[in-house]
Amino acid sequence: MLDPVLGFQTAIRQTLIAAPDVTALVEPKNIRAAGGRPDNLPSILFSNAATDYLGRAGRSNRAARVSLILHMWAQEDGADTAHQIGAAVFDALEFGPNANGEIFVDEWHKPSVVWVRDPQPNLTLTHGAMSLEAVIRWKV
Repeated sequence: MLDPVLGFQTAIRQTLIAAPDVTALVEPKNIRAAGGRPDNLPSILFSNAATDYLGRAGRSNRAARVSLILHMWAQEDGADTAHQIGAAVFDALEFGPNANGEIFVDEWHKPSVVWVRDPQPNLTLTHGAMSLEAVIRWKV
């Protein structure tokens, strides 16, 4: 694996796509890496990835602290849809991403989310930003 945050992002996406409560609200094709407002709603977009390399972890493993932001977007309807998406995402990720054989999660920080209304009132979108952080290991 060349970039640990990509492995982390893949594990997060796989976990969300495997969660029926998430995919009941957001089509899997709309759960992806991207920046800015999405073209299709509702969507979950990954951005602001960061990696802090921690070094070797023995047995040809390397370790890093990785983080990213999940942006949950929905058309505003009393914010219900966006908040339902946020709750489903939290339920899917409460204990970390599912094991995928590429990365191993050694430390998981519970997600936190902030909700904001779109600053452009004509778009009437609700946007939640959920921060995710973990210490992961992977084989070299």
